[in-house]
Amino acid sequence: MSSTTITVDDLTFRYPGSDEPVLRTANVEIGSGEFTAIIGGNGSGKTTLCKAFNGLVPHFFDGTFEGTVRVGDTVTTESDVSTLSRTVGYVFQDFENQLVQPIVRDDVEFAAKNHGLEDYEARATDALEAVGLGDAADRFIWELSGGQQHLVALAGVLAMDPEFVVVDEPAAQLDPHNARETYEQLRELQQDTDVGVIVIEHHTEFIGDYCDRLVMVADGDVAWTEPVDAGLNRVEALVDADIHPPQVTQIARQLPEGDGTLPDGRYPVTVEQAVDAFPAAASEERRPVKVDGHGFGECLISVDDVTHGYPTLREGRTTVLDSFSVTLYSGNRVALVGANGAGKSTLLRLLTGLESPDHGTVTVLGNDTNETLPEELAEETVYIHQNPEEMFVEETVREDVAYYLENRDDPDVDRRVADVIDFLNMEDIADRDGRLLSVGQQRRASLAIGLATDPTVVLLDEPTGSLDLQSRREVTRMLSRSVTRTETVVVATHDLQLVAEWADRVVVLGPDGVLADETPQSVFEQPELLARAHLRPPQVVELSDRLGIDPPSLTTSQIVDRLTTQGGR
Repeated sequence: MSSTTITVDDLTFRYPGSDEPVLRTANVEIGSGEFTAIIGGNGSGKTTLCKAFNGLVPHFFDGTFEGTVRVGDTVTTESDVSTLSRTVGYVFQDFENQLVQPIVRDDVEFAAKNHGLEDYEARATDALEAVGLGDAADRFIWELSGGQQHLVALAGVLAMDPEFVVVDEPAAQLDPHNARETYEQLRELQQDTDVGVIVIEHHTEFIGDYCDRLVMVADGDVAWTEPVDAGLNRVEALVDADIHPPQVTQIARQLPEGDGTLPDGRYPVTVEQAVDAFPAAASEERRPVKVDGHGFGECLISVDDVTHGYPTLREGRTTVLDSFSVTLYSGNRVALVGANGAGKSTLLRLLTGLESPDHGTVTVLGNDTNETLPEELAEETVYIHQNPEEMFVEETVREDVAYYLENRDDPDVDRRVADVIDFLNMEDIADRDGRLLSVGQQRRASLAIGLATDPTVVLLDEPTGSLDLQSRREVTRMLSRSVTRTETVVVATHDLQLVAEWADRVVVLGPDGVLADETPQSVFEQPELLARAHLRPPQVVELSDRLGIDPPSLTTSQIVDRLTTQGGR
């Protein structure tokens, strides 16, 4: 494959109705054959920049466009998206919207066939093999896991034989196993075919393990480009842009001088590098891990012998939860974890009464959900789903909070609105349109809508997905504060750093039901359990294991304390 370069010269772009451009005289060059990560805080302009690579900006996303974007010798404003898609393929963050056919093979063939390429069948076969889905060609799309569907979208792009593939948030909405598998496939693709792979990513751990080059977008401009090791060492710049450095890099930065650096003076950016850089630490005396003390308050939720599933065309019905039982108590901070398809979101919907179990009983605050309307359950149980933008219907966040209270005939709307905005420190976004906020801000606003009703139980689905550092900190802080305002918070998540830092109880779901119901410390001490549940521990836990730290540390501050008080070469 010949070498091609994407060249961006002085690109400025303003969306209609916006006072400020999202990109301001941005400049960057990206060559095919590289694995490049585009990073930046929520709202920095990184997604808009990438959409300019194949002409989606400005052909599909209208606005004021200045400057030039070239793919090889082609100026994107003088071509069309259809033609450009044969050179620059794009896998969206909401990749489900790219899947337009019911059968896997038909979907992968779709673009090549519509471009009139006579070898579309062979292209689809090769693309499916490239992403490891050769055996799934004749399956229905909805029979696949979220990770497999993501790979189908990628295969449809690869069937066009592009020179670049742009993937927006490859790890978003995927369990840790599927996220890493997706990155493995992308790296293998880049190494075997010389396709230029460009990812938009917040997870610097993936960037450190897989990428070659780092492009920082900040305040609508390309602030700098660096090789990955050098870029991830610009810790202050990353933090200023609301990007989490890898946990091992954060740890190294806090260790005494000389204890956390590689021979060339750099901080490590991967676990492998950190093992060579860090001092050894002695194990502490083992302390029993409390795994059976969940009932430290009254019983609020009881799921008793529940079986629930969904209809399929081929197999009649697929069971997601089978003879499932769990009891949740007041005071719990519960994390539901497990692979895509394990039933986490299904369980949350059962707790809201939006779905009724096929068999068994779900009791929430004394109400049998089979006998109680969802709107009645919603008086005390708030469900904040994975797509917060769907909760905004008014012109401002303040009006949205009021809207939901007014629909409940609350007698003191103004006071409750003011109270929750003050409680969550949200004056900065209270008078903005929720639909135009960044993802992190939308999650904050959606939590305000929920907490305004003073619920007893709060249920959240992937609250930290696709968030930058500042937004993640805000959501984590609000989750911690929520416990002072509610009695129980239940979070379904793939974010195991959140689990380690916030939860006091972890319910691990797998194909055989509840694989574990224990403390975070206990769960992370069981590698076989994590593997069965398609989970991968945070870097700090993996590093603890590699350094012989027992029990493993769950946070960066814990391991820094261990290394500085007991370490030594």
